[in-house]
This record gives sequence, C-alpha cells and structure tokens, in this order.
Amino acid sequence: MHTLDRRVQILLDKERYDRVAREARRRGVPVAALIREAIDRVLPVSDARRRAAARTILSAEPMPVPDPDELRREIASAHDRA
Repeated sequence: MHTLDRRVQILLDKERYDRVAREARRRGVPVAALIREAIDRVLPVSDARRRAAARTILSAEPMPVPDPDELRREIASAHDRA
C-alpha cells in the first residue's frame, strides 16, 4: 500500500461533489478514497509496477485479519483517539 504523503486541494461544483459524496456513502468509503480510485482508473500504473506490486503482496507472510465488524470498531477507536 502506498503512503499517503501528498495533499491536493481541488474545488468541485455542487453537482459533482454531491455525486462523489453520494457514491462514497453508498460504498461506505471516504470521498478521498473514491477520488483516488477514479485517478487510478483514468491514469493506471504501468504493467511492470502492477506486476511488482502483485508479487510483493502475494509473497507477504500471512497475517491474522479481524472480522469486518471488529476491524470497523478498531478503526473507529483509532479515529476517536486521533
């Protein structure tokens, strides 16, 4: 996963923002995540980088993953502490 270390400010008209916000709510993701996804769809990374990323992910050691409800609670708790 990439480190999010660059901030970009964009201005959207109400109609565009409403569309993005509505879709983000429907998916249960932040607006910023939806915008990043849109960028990735329009400007995909090169095949070589994609293959390298897939190799890295697939070669990673297995790790325990909490069930989705527990993970949501952990994330909410971390946000509350921040």
